[in-house]
Amino acid sequence: MADFNELKNSKDYTYEFDASDIQNNKVMGILSYLGILVLVPIFAAKESKFARFHANQGLIVLIFQAAISITLGILAVFLSYVPVVRVLFAVIRWLISTALVLPSVLGIVNAARGLAKEIPLIGGFRILK
Repeated sequence: MADFNELKNSKDYTYEFDASDIQNNKVMGILSYLGILVLVPIFAAKESKFARFHANQGLIVLIFQAAISITLGILAVFLSYVPVVRVLFAVIRWLISTALVLPSVLGIVNAARGLAKEIPLIGGFRILK
């Protein structure tokens, strides 16, 4: 398990990007973390390396959030038959669902600040080139 310092100091690729590309595509970077709006920078900013970086990160976050949400939904169906467990699981599900927003918030903050940093734990995957 990663410790807090590893989470805080995720890999930073900002130095690899052109300053004008970063400045011109911060909004596209931000859109990358707003659910299905990740498609906007994927199709509208194909030439921007900064936007592509954040679109990849946003797509990873979206897939991760969807997978966890689907898993929690399936578990909720099975656990709904046990009243005591149902209430406890509802609280746990709410906490996890709330925590799932954190990678998006972190990505938005990074994009707005002009940083190209990986999302901790899941940001190392590459879907888009």
